[in-house]
Amino acid sequence: MMSLGKNWDPTARSYGPTRPFDGAQAPAIPDAFKMIAQTANSTASEFPQINPDICIINYYTNSGRLGLHQDKDESESSLTKGLPFISISIGDTAEFLFGDTRDKDQATKINLESGDVLILGGKSRLLFHGISHVKTNTAPSWLKEETGIRPGRINLTFRQY
Repeated sequence: MMSLGKNWDPTARSYGPTRPFDGAQAPAIPDAFKMIAQTANSTASEFPQINPDICIINYYTNSGRLGLHQDKDESESSLTKGLPFISISIGDTAEFLFGDTRDKDQATKINLESGDVLILGGKSRLLFHGISHVKTNTAPSWLKEETGIRPGRINLTFRQY
């Protein structure tokens, strides 16, 4: 996991300007990344527009998972307004789960393929969501050839604190 903009501290479950273990400042979100997120956000007109100041980058190996959880550690103002988070998938396909409860057996399952964008905001902002598994060797061949991307999945999640 890597944080851009603000650092995510999983122990304190909070965002801040620096990493607690070494005091290093989180790198800035590249303008090109912000533009991609804002363009995606603008196509989903039912959600408020954000100016992302946080980007969490997760790398999932082929055995990677992420349990059902809610993203609710942003500011109270952000959550009250239902500001969306924008998730961009790169690499191998992942089975994405979401639902009203933390029960994976009741969750809806969809595949998120390389290039897919998922936006949860408004009433859907606090849905439980996670990754049940990564499907091996499903990244587009051109992506592997042109970038040398390793097996697995990269996910960029943008949000406004």
